[in-house]
Amino acid sequence: MLDEKFVIVGVIINFIGSISYLVDTIKGKVKPNRVTWFIWALAPFIAFSAEIKQGVGLQSLMTFMVGFNPSLIFLASFINKKAIWKLKRSDLVCGIISLIGLFLWYITKIGNIAILFSIFSDALAGIPTIVKAYKFPETENYLGFLSAAISAVITMLTIKVWNFEHYGFPLYIFLICSLLFSLIKFKLGKKLSRKPVM
Repeated sequence: MLDEKFVIVGVIINFIGSISYLVDTIKGKVKPNRVTWFIWALAPFIAFSAEIKQGVGLQSLMTFMVGFNPSLIFLASFINKKAIWKLKRSDLVCGIISLIGLFLWYITKIGNIAILFSIFSDALAGIPTIVKAYKFPETENYLGFLSAAISAVITMLTIKVWNFEHYGFPLYIFLICSLLFSLIKFKLGKKLSRKPVM
């Protein structure tokens, strides 16, 4: 088990990796879906607030950065004329789930409800990017996802009390970012969809 101050190392790694995605967004090399990145900013901020309320401590810094970095990319996407902004039913559902989580947290004062709904919302918001990474990995940048996965692992290695408020969001971030990293870096979708030559 690592000292909890190692969370700061993870946060720095996450931020450095996100800078690469941010620069590629500004240059137009990647095409972020603005709705996805907006919800990817909103949901972690809700979870971060809930973690603070639940007394998580320094480990909640990882969750904050998982919301902060997408906020920067969302804002940078307005510079990139190739960014996609299509409001679909699934995007509305994700936003509503995030707001329901915030509302239920306010009503019940149970932070784990907000964390759980934030994870669901974040995962649903990620579906368009997962599909895009599967079909068109060249429109994405794997470094931001790799650095977030590393940050999540470091955060989990500092956890002393294994309860949902401590491990829920870091574990989820590790899983989704590992999936996105693999799809983009190794172009798994293109490899899996190749038809065998006869």
